Parts: sequence; structure tokens; C-alpha cells
Amino acid sequence: MKAKRNTRGRHPYDAAYKMLFSSQDMVASLLRDFVSDELVRELDMGTLERCAGSYVTDELRERHGDMIWRVRGTGGGWCYLYILLEFQSSVDAWMAVRVLAYTALLWQDLIRTGRIREGESLPPVLPIVLYNGGGRWTARQDVAELLPRLSGPLSKYQPRQRYFLLEESQASEEALKTKGSLAGLLLRLERAQDAEELLPLIDEAIDLLKGPRYQALRRAFAIWILRVVLERAGMATPGKVVTDLLEVRAMLAERVTQWKDEYIRQGVLIGREEGLTEGLSIGREEGLSIGREEGLTEGLSRGREESMVLIQDLLESRLGALPEEAAEAIRARAVSGNLRGLMPAALRATSYADFLEEVKRLGQVAATASGADK
Repeated sequence: MKAKRNTRGRHPYDAAYKMLFSSQDMVASLLRDFVSDELVRELDMGTLERCAGSYVTDELRERHGDMIWRVRGTGGGWCYLYILLEFQSSVDAWMAVRVLAYTALLWQDLIRTGRIREGESLPPVLPIVLYNGGGRWTARQDVAELLPRLSGPLSKYQPRQRYFLLEESQASEEALKTKGSLAGLLLRLERAQDAEELLPLIDEAIDLLKGPRYQALRRAFAIWILRVVLERAGMATPGKVVTDLLEVRAMLAERVTQWKDEYIRQGVLIGREEGLTEGLSIGREEGLSIGREEGLTEGLSRGREESMVLIQDLLESRLGALPEEAAEAIRARAVSGNLRGLMPAALRATSYADFLEEVKRLGQVAATASGADK
């Protein structure tokens, strides 16, 4: 929801979002967890139905990616939900006007198709705008607020309608972390900044979406994560087609292993370069030979320290608080100047016991290789 709107048509990300909000479970979660309690109390979630659009206007045909559902209120009548997915990065000052136009077009469609007959009341509509732009939403939420203040007879002829705004950046942590919340999980996935944050969230999705009931939604989440979250972060594999959450997780874990190995290598190289530069500067004052030696030593030390921190952070994010035994094992490997293999081990381990066993094995391999060299 952070991508800019394509002014010549629907954004390519729209289809992935549309798949998610084609799910009754996803829409019910959105209503229960993020729409105000007083509104939700009036709705019977068990009656949620997706409405197919058959609009005659070009504008609403373009808005076909927006989702229209209906749900019975506690009084028995239908309430229509118009869910607008906003992909623009800037606030639309005239959103209230657009919402009013879409609501009128929805009513016209219901009348045209005979679902509302003469003498019957128009059904209420709850417009919901989902927004994930970078800045705060500052547009008026009621079309009446866009009109001048009128106190005379003309005032009673002016329209008013309000939309419910879900501004993702302002969603409370409590709502986001509501146990079992599909909508909360979706927003947390969108907020994730790197692969280490994404992996446990994907694990949560795999656990939450078990069973045949969620088969279509599992596929929708997999496609959405691949096409939106990973592509936007530059983490997707070009041309890769994945429709299963387990495959998405495996692909991401493999990429993380590659990145971390490269990051460790680059960290050591950068440390060497920075240390050598600093050492050369000292060398001009105290002797070039001493400067090189001290600079290289400091550079290596910095690279090792950065790598140690990365490995420790990854273990704690996956397995919890780092025990002293594991910390000591990492320090010992750093002192020996050989951290290679620890990052993949940290990614594969399912417990600290597994990690320590792998560290022990790596040490034995290194010792064997050293003996062979002699």
C-alpha cells in the first residue's frame, strides 16, 4: 500500500491486494480489529457476502479493484461495505467527493439490477479507506466539511457523507498484535523493514492459515508477499513464481544466508580498509610499518565485532535470549579469526543446542583442515 498510483490504470500491485480482500476471513478481521466497536456491534459477521460489480460508468469500472461486500445489520437489513485500497503516496484532498460518487453509483447499480425496488429504502453504505502513504492523512473525511458553512435555506440541500479511514501508520500496536488477527498480520508484514523481521511473520502466517479453509488465503498471502513485500524491498528473485507460503519462506531464508555471508565478508574487507587507512595516517607520524600493522589489526577487529553482533542478533530474533554458552562460542570463533559458517548455522538452528552442535562441528572441520595443511 506504499506504492504510487498508476494514473493510466490500476497499479500492478492491486491484483495481489484484491486477492487478499476477496477473503471473507480477511474482511471480517479488518472489521473486528480495526473498525470502531460501535460500528461493528451493528453487524453480523457471519453474513458477510462478496458482491460482484457490474458498473456501467468508466470511472467505477476503473475502480473495479475496490472491494464491495455486504453484511446484515442486527436489525436484519443489508449494509454495504465499500473498501477502497489506496496506493497513492500523497493525500487525496477530494477523497470525500470520490466516496460520495462511488456510493451513489453503487446505489444506482442496485436499482438498475432490481435488487432495490421502488418503495424500498436504500441500504446504508460504510465506506472504508485503507491508506498507507508516507505522511499523515490530512484530507477531510466528510464531504460536508468541503462545503462552505451555510446557515440559510440552501444548507438543507447540501450532501453529507463520511468515510471510515484506516491509516496504517497510526494503527495501534495492540490492534496489530491481536492474537489471530489476519488484518493485523498483513499490516505487520507491510511494516517489516528487513528479512529478519519478515521470516518470523511468515512463520506466523503459516501457523495461522492451516487447514483447507484457508487454502485460497494461503495462496493469496504467498503471492502478495512475493509480488508486493519482497519486490518492493528488492528481495524477490526475478522470474520466480511461488504460490505457497512454505516456498516463500524457504526462498527468503536462502537469500538471507547468501546476504549474511556476503555481509560478513564485506564487513571484514571494510574493516581492513578502514583500519589500513587509519593505520597509514598513524604511520605518517609514527612510522609507516607500525601504522600498517596497527591499522590492519584494528580493521580486522572491527569486522569481527560487526559480524559477531549480526550473528547474535539473528539468533536472539529466532531463538530468544542468547545464553552465555552460545555467546562464548561465538567469541571463541571470532578470537580464532574464523567466523565463516556461523551465520548459516544461526539460520538453520531450531534451538541453541543445535547451534552449539554446529559450532562444534565447524571447529572440528577447521582443525582437520589445519592439520592437513601442516
